[in-house]
Amino acid sequence: MKRFNPFEIYGNTDEIRDNNLANYSRDSKLGDDLPDSPYNPATLKPSINYKKTRVVLGIIGIGLIVIFFRTFWFQLVEGKEYREISEGNRIRIQTIKARRGVIYDRNETLLTRNVPNFTLSIIPADLPEEPGERKNIIGTVARIIKISAEEIEQKLEGVPTYSYEPIEIQEYIEYDQALLLRVETRLFPGINFSIKDSREYLEPDSTAHLIGYTGKITVEELELSENQDYLLTDTIGKTGLEYQYEKILRGEDGKKRIEVDSLGKEKKLIASKDPRSGQNITLAIDLGLQKVLDQSLKKMVSNTNSPGAAAVALDPRNGEVLALVSVPGFDSNEFIKGISLENFQNLINDPNRPLFMRAVSGQYPPGSTIKPIIASAALQEGIITPQTTVLSTGGLQVGPNFFPDWKAGGHGLTDVKKALAESVNTFFYTIGGGYEDFTGLGVDRINQYARLFGLGETLGIDFTAEANGFLPTKQWKEDAKGERWYLGDTYHLAIGQGDILVTPLQVADYTAAIANGGTLYQPHLVQSTQDPESNQALKKDPVVIRKDFIQSSYLKTVREGLRQAVTAGSASALQSLVVPAAGKTGTAQIGEEDKTHAWFTGFAPYDSPEIVITVIVEKGGEGHATALPVAREGFNWYFNQR
Repeated sequence: MKRFNPFEIYGNTDEIRDNNLANYSRDSKLGDDLPDSPYNPATLKPSINYKKTRVVLGIIGIGLIVIFFRTFWFQLVEGKEYREISEGNRIRIQTIKARRGVIYDRNETLLTRNVPNFTLSIIPADLPEEPGERKNIIGTVARIIKISAEEIEQKLEGVPTYSYEPIEIQEYIEYDQALLLRVETRLFPGINFSIKDSREYLEPDSTAHLIGYTGKITVEELELSENQDYLLTDTIGKTGLEYQYEKILRGEDGKKRIEVDSLGKEKKLIASKDPRSGQNITLAIDLGLQKVLDQSLKKMVSNTNSPGAAAVALDPRNGEVLALVSVPGFDSNEFIKGISLENFQNLINDPNRPLFMRAVSGQYPPGSTIKPIIASAALQEGIITPQTTVLSTGGLQVGPNFFPDWKAGGHGLTDVKKALAESVNTFFYTIGGGYEDFTGLGVDRINQYARLFGLGETLGIDFTAEANGFLPTKQWKEDAKGERWYLGDTYHLAIGQGDILVTPLQVADYTAAIANGGTLYQPHLVQSTQDPESNQALKKDPVVIRKDFIQSSYLKTVREGLRQAVTAGSASALQSLVVPAAGKTGTAQIGEEDKTHAWFTGFAPYDSPEIVITVIVEKGGEGHATALPVAREGFNWYFNQR
């Protein structure tokens, strides 16, 4: 028997094609097999289709080329952009806040200081996107600092989630809370914990209006062109000297480039630019005098049931402001931590206006304190001489109108010195408006000299919200009231009544001009500024507004009249001072029955003036009874206790 060979093909040996075989199937798992046969057992391999193979290989090749070029493009062309995006998530620029300059009085007594406090902020871009994680982080923070999670969410509301700018959540965090926050949030992304300076005022009772306060910058303030380099987390001077000198007190912030970890926490310092601290300011203010006048005014306001009062002290030799007081006041420190809405409403709704700076912004009829200006103008214009006399019989009768003197029966024969010493209205009616055949100054010349002495305009003090005061004119009265100007209007103007308005600062400044012999200085609060890094001080030079507009001999006559007011007139309470003084009281009617503003303005020593003090007590009655005692306390302290 022939041996069976399973690998041998029997039968037709012609080329066998797979598509000619019955029951042949192609299976990717089993291979290409012939059907089982006991006679023809065999295994076939199909012939290769090179055309199809080339197509497949071509497709694969094209795919590889595309992948290669895309990889090349990402790495070399777009790689820089993607690296910057990646690095932006890892490398950040942070602001290093400059220390705010501090403020001293003229004796280097510290009035403000910077106190470090713990501050918590959130960086929105670092918060997790997963709502549950975000809720857990915000809830934990809220629990520790004892506010609601909703409050935190409100502060984050409207802020882009991709923002890397810190959103301040809370300042002034207690020490124990700060420690707990450090521990519990150390692994939380987006939580930024820092220490920043806050302002503290060391004499808030007596310097609140003067120094002012700082506060969080508002969106409206941030939009101003001069505030473009501020951040929403910054503080800014709001009132007083903090506002006036914001740009030099603030300093210049520094920057640091840091690497952060996946939580947004600082990991490595790459580079930094140190901040430049703000300049320190030394004021001309003497804190001791400021406190004495403040305390004395508060006592007088309480005793007279006055709504408010103000005092100004100047150095007549250079215009330095030695004291600037307004009563009632407020606690400036309350604004630093964020005053409650209730307390703020109480302040702004208080009829006595504790937020109002009366010394600079208050406008009042000057009463008899204007008489030294009228006397100076009449002497300069030749209306009178030092020897000219006017008979005071108790008032002037002009047609049906009677213009009284304050003293029944009058003062008798009166020259300019006596008129100033005893505040004789009749004398000033006559030289101001004229009487019978005597020609007076008239409204136009009164206003001309009032302006020369600084009335009706701002003086340019380095302080916010200085008022102009007001000088009425004929044209103004016609336009505003529809009435012509009468002789009686000029009489009222000549004794500081009617529509004329002045500020306490203006009265102090023209008193200083009379005291120093005719130089009107621009009042200034800042004596010098100092760079804390170079330690160089820049002293502020006196600024002369005008001088020599009144002949010195005429001013000497006026000063002698003011001296007589102390030795034998309405300011005799100053005779007890250790130095000779001169001054003028005033009582200004305000249209309320039995209510008058009380004024005093004066200087000392008489022969070589060093200080001017001006006081007004609103609705305080007579000047000699309420304003003069306050000034006397100021003079006593200055010459006896400083």
